[in-house]
Amino acid sequence: MIARIWHGRTKAKDFEQYTELMKSIAIPDYERTKGFVNLTFLRRIDNGIAHFTLITYWENLDVIKNFAGDDFEVAKYYPEDKKFLLEFEEKVTHYEVFAG
Repeated sequence: MIARIWHGRTKAKDFEQYTELMKSIAIPDYERTKGFVNLTFLRRIDNGIAHFTLITYWENLDVIKNFAGDDFEVAKYYPEDKKFLLEFEEKVTHYEVFAG
């Protein structure tokens, strides 16, 4: 299994609204992808900035390529992200899950 990890930041005032956006758009998109296993969505506020970390779990790298494209390390964004995110991190990280 492979874990794909993304990080994003918004203003603290957008904390709840961005959370709801991710619940309604991003999570269903992941769940519709064949080979998707599960996800963990983390959030916190630190010094007026909301941090979001999304860890998705996939059967293998080929499945991730079906979701993200051949350049699977490039982060996937949604049009609605432009309203909230403070920057767009270019890459995500991947880890092989060996216990869990």
